[in-house]
Amino acid sequence: MARTIKIPATKYPVERFTLDNGLRVVLTPDRSAPVVGVAVVYDVGIRSEPQGRTGFAHLFEHLMFQGSENLEKLAHFRHVQGAGGTFNGSTHLDYTDYFEVLPSGALERALFLEADRMRGPRLTEENLRNQVDVVKEEIRVNVLNRPYGGFPWLKLPPVMFETFPNAHDGYGSFADLESATVQDAQDFFDHYYACGNATLAVAGDFDVAAATEMIRRHFADVPARPAPKRPDFDEAGLTAERREVYTDHLAPLPAIAGGWRVPDPIGDFTAYLPFVVLAEVLTDGDASRLVERLVQRDRTVTSIGGYIGFMGDEFQVRNPTALLLQAFLPPGGDAVKVLRTIDEELDRLATDGLAAGELERTQARIATHLLRDTDAVLGRALPMAVLELQRGRPELLNELPKLIGEVTEAQITVAAAALRPENRATVEVVPGAAA
Repeated sequence: MARTIKIPATKYPVERFTLDNGLRVVLTPDRSAPVVGVAVVYDVGIRSEPQGRTGFAHLFEHLMFQGSENLEKLAHFRHVQGAGGTFNGSTHLDYTDYFEVLPSGALERALFLEADRMRGPRLTEENLRNQVDVVKEEIRVNVLNRPYGGFPWLKLPPVMFETFPNAHDGYGSFADLESATVQDAQDFFDHYYACGNATLAVAGDFDVAAATEMIRRHFADVPARPAPKRPDFDEAGLTAERREVYTDHLAPLPAIAGGWRVPDPIGDFTAYLPFVVLAEVLTDGDASRLVERLVQRDRTVTSIGGYIGFMGDEFQVRNPTALLLQAFLPPGGDAVKVLRTIDEELDRLATDGLAAGELERTQARIATHLLRDTDAVLGRALPMAVLELQRGRPELLNELPKLIGEVTEAQITVAAAALRPENRATVEVVPGAAA
């Protein structure tokens, strides 16, 4: 008999409208605490950047903080922090986001700031050169001079994929970054940072009518530009295992990561959801399959984790994406043996099914994380903005815990059976710190 856990859907309200210039707006009011979250998400990410301009999506995120049409450099920082708020932005495979969390009385301040830079950031030679240097230093700190830098999110895609959008280095090469011009930046803004290519979401303590009036006042006169045609990034899946081994001269221990393509997270969401649950069945908590086998019993790895998406954003990513497993091994560890054991456990799961209570426990953990994350205003504004952008369904955020609870054991076993060695890409880290 199929076993399911009953998880209620959340009921955060959702109001949607679109301005004449194409900007989509999502409002989700909650008067329980005097705080608001504001998020603006643009439909451009690492996969969209042109050849010869690797790292440009991330570089442009930095440029959006360097002043705007009416504000000098650092003014955005002062206005948000002066109101007691926080702010940031981040670049993903399929989108770039900008956000603020402020006391509710400062909502209009955040809306003005976002609308002002939507009209145009200050793209000067000085700002560009400065931010190229900042990004290069970020690469040095996070990738070049760090053990396991870029593992596996930068190292695995070129093994798994062949097309430039999916396979290239999203942080960027120094040569590409240094050769970027102000005109390149202006062209990127003109093409991708159009109102019709963006979504604004506001969550928290506000009156819907008042917020709507503020949004229209600040955003309605931003010049309309159509959204660019988004390429189809899909490519053929693997028919034979691909493997790459490299030496990390800073790494003290060996490591291994493997990835398998999964169904389209938007076009085939029903088939995709079981893989989200499967990743947690395999690696979430001491009682999970691979932790119990590889860490506790065999002691062939010191830690193992599993997740969907190279940046861990399983509900905010387009096709193609992957289920990833990554493990760190003890000195002298055998990566081939670890992969063989993973295959054994996947076969056992596909053949024998789940133990009593295993699925329900995992679903409850996932639902708990989802509910906790959406408790914060930014945990509603950001994902709702992305869900509107990618699916036109911000209310899906309310439904996710319940949908996770409806995944069946049969779906999990089918998903496990699909993770075959011949469909896998792997990258192995050989430690070089002691060399």
